[in-house]
Amino acid sequence: MRPYVKALQARGLRAAAIDLPRSNAQKAIPTFIAKVPAGSIAGGHSYGGRVASMASTEVRYAGLLLLSYPLHRPGHPEDLRTEHWPRISCPVLVLSGESDPFARVDLLRASVRLLPRAELVTFAGVGHGLLPVIDAAMDRAAAFVRTLAV
Repeated sequence: MRPYVKALQARGLRAAAIDLPRSNAQKAIPTFIAKVPAGSIAGGHSYGGRVASMASTEVRYAGLLLLSYPLHRPGHPEDLRTEHWPRISCPVLVLSGESDPFARVDLLRASVRLLPRAELVTFAGVGHGLLPVIDAAMDRAAAFVRTLAV
């Protein structure tokens, strides 16, 4: 998360990384909620994004930024991790590589429709992690954050 945090800070935004318990996403939610107060823009990369999205069903965040959301385990596109998405009420920006083994792009495009207020931006030729396109991705993330006027 550190390169993303530094890139957001370079764009004049307050951003911080937090350490989450790694046992499972459900158990990490209380830690996330304790460290990211209501009214903030929440988010994370991969597992952290999943935890943030689950926390956003319990806490009112101003927005949610999901970087390389792990839609499914690699090789298991039948097991989507979106059961909570229809309950996310804040605006959501999902940034993903089109070659991410954790998020088949066709399934991600269909799944984003479950989010009441969402936008999906994908990057051709990029896998899991947005470092190859960090400038374009963080420019888009910063624009999203600025529209929320937090």
